[in-house]
Amino acid sequence: MLVTTSTNLEGYRTTQQLGVVRGIIVRSRSIFGNIAGGLQTLLGGNITIYTDLCEKTRQDAFDLMVQHAQQVGANAIINMRYDANDIMSGVTEVLAYGTAVVVEKV
Repeated sequence: MLVTTSTNLEGYRTTQQLGVVRGIIVRSRSIFGNIAGGLQTLLGGNITIYTDLCEKTRQDAFDLMVQHAQQVGANAIINMRYDANDIMSGVTEVLAYGTAVVVEKV
């Protein structure tokens, strides 16, 4: 699956637009993660426990978006974006979305 944040893919021609596809994940931090993250904040720098959680969450949302695109028959996603919102304290939604298209090499 080709995925780009651009509105087109260089070297490819869009033959069909299939609409918006998305992957959504809602995650919470565990009590142990919060404790470890809190301890890391005392030292400053990169809070790796939260970095890892964010990266895994984004990857899961991305993978779901790709699955959605495959289900509708796409071989590429253009104009891909991420969005994140707090649902409640400690609970975050991450959304990966884009336009599913069928492309052919030029």
